[in-house]
Amino acid sequence: MSIFGAGIVVGSAGTMFHGGNAVDNNKTTKNMEGSSEKEPGSSDLQDKPDLTWLEKMKPLREVQWTNDHKQELMSKIRSYQTSYEEPARVLLLGPVGSGKSSFISSVQSVFSGRVLNRAMVGSSTTGFTKKLQSFTIQGEKRGGSTALTMCDVMGLGEEQGTGINFDDIVSVLKGNAPEGHKFSPSHPLDPCTAGYLEEPRLANRVHCVVFVLDASRLSSYCTGLRETFQKLRAYFSDLGVHQVTVLTHIDKVCVMTNTDVKDVYKSPIIQAMMSKAGEMLGMSKSSIMPVRNYSSELDLDSNTDTLLLSAIDLILEYTDLYFLDQASEGPKEF
Repeated sequence: MSIFGAGIVVGSAGTMFHGGNAVDNNKTTKNMEGSSEKEPGSSDLQDKPDLTWLEKMKPLREVQWTNDHKQELMSKIRSYQTSYEEPARVLLLGPVGSGKSSFISSVQSVFSGRVLNRAMVGSSTTGFTKKLQSFTIQGEKRGGSTALTMCDVMGLGEEQGTGINFDDIVSVLKGNAPEGHKFSPSHPLDPCTAGYLEEPRLANRVHCVVFVLDASRLSSYCTGLRETFQKLRAYFSDLGVHQVTVLTHIDKVCVMTNTDVKDVYKSPIIQAMMSKAGEMLGMSKSSIMPVRNYSSELDLDSNTDTLLLSAIDLILEYTDLYFLDQASEGPKEF
C-alpha cells in the first residue's frame, strides 16, 4: 500500500522575499538595512539596495567564481566514470513546478554552450512531465556522452489523487519501470505493465536521488509533504541510495542573489532557505545545493554555470558512495 496514497499534496505558490521580508511585487517593504520608503519621483527600476555590507560577510561556502574553475568542473564531469563502468543513473523527485526538467535542461545547456530546452519544460499547474524520461548529458556540443543519466518523472501532486505515487517511485528506483512509461496516479506500474523489467540490471537501477525544491514555495508546501519526504528518505537510505537536494528559484527569494548570483552563499535569506529545506527533508545543509536554472535567458552566465556544475559534482560524489557500498557490502535486496 502506498505510504501516501494515490498522490502527494503540495501547497500553493509562495511569495518573493526582499531583504528578509515577504514582498508583494507592487508593494515596498523594509529591507535588511532599515526603511525602504521611496522618495518622491523615484521608481522601482531606479531603486537599488545598498549591498556594500556584503563585502564584509564570510560566505557559507567558498566558491571559485573563475572561468578556470568552471572548466575544471566541466572536465571532471566529462571524464567521470563509475567503479562499475555503468553510467550513473540519477532520479529527480520534487513537487510539480519545482524545476526538475529545467534543471536537466540547464545542466545540458552548460555543456552545449547555449540555452537549450533538452527536457521539455512547461508551465502547467499539473506538471508537464507525465512519463519516465532518461537524459544522458552530452559532454560536448556534438556527441561525447558523459556517464551521467538523469531521470525525469511526473512531479509530486498538489492535490490528493494527482502526481506520481509511491509504488511508481519504487518501480523506477528498482529499475522495473520501462523507459517512456506513462504514469497514472490511480494505476501504479505492475508486472503486467507492457515493458516491465522483471530482472533489472545494475544499470537500470537508480544510484542517487535528487530532491528538487522550489525555494520560493518552501513556506507554502503542505505539512504532509515533510512526512512524505522523510519516509521516502528512509526507504531510499535502507537501500543504500544516497540523496542530494537541489534548491531552485533562488533568484526569486533573494534580491541580492538575483542581482549577483555570486552572493548566494553570503545571503542570509538563502541560508535560511537551505536550513528550512534541510528541516523539511531531515537532511544536513551540506547535502543541499542552491542553483539558478535557465528559464527566459538566451545566453549563458558563467557564475550560474558554476552553481549548476557544483551541484552535479556533489551528485556524482554521492553516486560514488552507492557504488562503493555495492563493492564492499554487495547488492542490497530491492
